[in-house]
Amino acid sequence: MTRSLKLLVLCPHFEPDTAPTGIIITRLVRELAARGHEVHVVTALPWYRGHRVETGWEGRRSRRERTAFGSITRVYPFPSADKRNIARRAVGFIGFCALAGFAALRAGRGGRRVDAVFVMSPPLPIGLVGWAVARVRRAPMVFNVQDIFPDAAVATGAITNPRLIALGRWLERVTYHRAAAITVLSDDLVANVVSKIRPSRSGTVHMIPNFVDVDAIRPRSRETTYRSELDIGSETVVMYAGNVGMSQSLELLVEAARARPDVVFVINGEGSGRSAVEAAATGLTNVRFASFQPADRLAEVLASGDVHVVPLRRGLGNVSVPSKTYSILAAGRPILASIDSGTEVPRILAASGAGVSVEPDDPAAFVAALGRLLDDPASLEECGQAGRRWVEQHVAPAAVAQRYEELFVAVGRH
Repeated sequence: MTRSLKLLVLCPHFEPDTAPTGIIITRLVRELAARGHEVHVVTALPWYRGHRVETGWEGRRSRRERTAFGSITRVYPFPSADKRNIARRAVGFIGFCALAGFAALRAGRGGRRVDAVFVMSPPLPIGLVGWAVARVRRAPMVFNVQDIFPDAAVATGAITNPRLIALGRWLERVTYHRAAAITVLSDDLVANVVSKIRPSRSGTVHMIPNFVDVDAIRPRSRETTYRSELDIGSETVVMYAGNVGMSQSLELLVEAARARPDVVFVINGEGSGRSAVEAAATGLTNVRFASFQPADRLAEVLASGDVHVVPLRRGLGNVSVPSKTYSILAAGRPILASIDSGTEVPRILAASGAGVSVEPDDPAAFVAALGRLLDDPASLEECGQAGRRWVEQHVAPAAVAQRYEELFVAVGRH
């Protein structure tokens, strides 16, 4: 049996924040605690839902609470609702990372040694902050990369300034070379990171997928209260649930809504790209927009869709793995993905039989594939069941937590 570890976690979101990465790290911490480890979390005050600090959490720049597994320290996130304002977001990230770094030096009984510092990125600057904290706390740093930055920002056009791109790539390389281990979500991301580091350090990069709570998210009846709230009855529903930003090609849903007036299309989420999608959908009565729902309604929201869409713009398939994929499969619903071929999500769908994938940013291919799915209800049911079986076998939380535990122990020996 592995000895009890003392772990320090730096992450941008944690329960009750509704960000997908916050849900993931919260469950991972609880799984590690259930395995007997002490965990001290440093994170942001809840802000993701409305891109501002949520009601009840205002008024203080830092809050600390003791928990059954250790402690949680929350610091001000310097939120910005405008994702296109790169300068303001960068200042906000730096401000949050600085506050988180100071808090991490004191977390867990005042700066004593810990066994490992686990850092979740983005934001990218948190990596160097985590490394500095790890040096002071005399521990190895394990750097978890959810999205490759700046690659994702460059691919979406969010960053075009050559100097900023060069700075981001420098910061990325420096951080990778200072981590005792780097964890990424797919083999594509492994190849991406390995290409940016010295060959002698390629062994520091590990693929550990995100996971889904297969107990909390289960197949349910499609007749939900959530449907009623959106004035939807028994109609077929095609749903996108997640961030509405520059990475997601949601105009595909608008095109599909024009082609299939017999189907209701639901876009559930918020972000910098939502106003543009709403404008594009003007006049379409079969498109519904909804805001983020509380985490405890996730299973109900997912059950409300008959087909779920996972769209990423071209070039992003090898730098990001949408975590919503696992949740949809756990809910027993089929997926139509619009993502670069040969990357992780298309591979998951092919291996599981849980849906189909088309090339990104191709409205004609997307509409045609959706039509084939919708016109074969029996196949939809089979895809949903196959996806559920796959997540139960491959991405259950306990199995993923064990892999992280083994990695923390391994880096601690060196």
